[in-house]
Amino acid sequence: MKSNSMKLAVAGSLAAALVAFAAPVQAQDASKEKCFGVSLAGKNDCKAGAGTTCAGTSKVNYQCNAWSLVAKGTCVTMNLPGNRKGSLVELKRDLPKS
Repeated sequence: MKSNSMKLAVAGSLAAALVAFAAPVQAQDASKEKCFGVSLAGKNDCKAGAGTTCAGTSKVNYQCNAWSLVAKGTCVTMNLPGNRKGSLVELKRDLPKS
């Protein structure tokens, strides 16, 4: 009987750990959307192309494979320097030189 109780306790602990691990770390606010190519160098919210980690890793201003969260519906209407616009998908402009 003691063995079964121990097995149940271990199984319960493992199940709780798996649920906590699988839960999303941070849910995206529904009033926001990912907008590529709008952040200044080092000011992106996440993703900055291959070889980068996450927030603050963009290398150039308006890097189009790095995104920031903006108010929903405003991304593609942003007027940025150099006649640029934000994009809901990655583009190939303003990439850092290798």
